[in-house]
Amino acid sequence: MKMIRVYIASPYTLGSEGENTRASIDASNDLINEGFIPFCPLLTHFQHMVHPQPYETWMKIDIEWLSVCHALLRLPGKSYGAEKEVEFARENEIPVFYTIEQLKEYYHDLA
Repeated sequence: MKMIRVYIASPYTLGSEGENTRASIDASNDLINEGFIPFCPLLTHFQHMVHPQPYETWMKIDIEWLSVCHALLRLPGKSYGAEKEVEFARENEIPVFYTIEQLKEYYHDLA
């Protein structure tokens, strides 16, 4: 099977940062269990707690990672940053999905 790299775009600063991070980690685990290779940018939550960086720095890093992914999974919730990531994905012909089921259907021939 081709290893499909999936970027997880989700809310972070709106609402509880801890709960948002947990939701992203849960989605990452679900993707692993389905055979995908997730990139969970909210794991930098823990680095940011120790070594804070400006928002713009994190967005630059995230866009660089997104640029090498095959797909983007957009988790529910309002998020300016996640919407920017969706916009970047669409502009760069990276498929955007809103559920893991959509991802599985799209990539079903690669299993």
